[in-house]
Amino acid sequence: MSRASVCVDQQVIGEIGNGLLVYLGIERGDQADDMCWVLKKLLGIRVFDDPEGKMNESLTCDEGIMLISQFTLFGNLKKGFRPSFNRAAEPLDARRLFEEFLNRLQSEFTGTVAVGAFGEHMDIEAVDDGPVSLWLDSRQRGY
Repeated sequence: MSRASVCVDQQVIGEIGNGLLVYLGIERGDQADDMCWVLKKLLGIRVFDDPEGKMNESLTCDEGIMLISQFTLFGNLKKGFRPSFNRAAEPLDARRLFEEFLNRLQSEFTGTVAVGAFGEHMDIEAVDDGPVSLWLDSRQRGY
């Protein structure tokens, strides 16, 4: 991504330049171990171009990460047209794990970390470079 920003009530609360926009969905039953696995993958993922233009580089301190809580990643339309979010963690559990993830991210990553507002309506703007979108699921670690 070339840049991203997040606004709440028309006020920018976070922005980054080149880096990763991470939508973190927390599922019922997720534990600290799941968050550790996702963080390790996130910090090691090689999606930035090397000098030959091949996706072969991971994040450096020159890039940033924007972290957004996103319970709707667990939405499904199995029964009709209105999405159900029953797989998403309860808000108190999700907030606790989200904050734990954020704290670990801030301690393990030396670049810029911007964060949305948990449980708030956010306006998120992103300019993708590629685009490249990947899905990490701590319950399906084999793919």
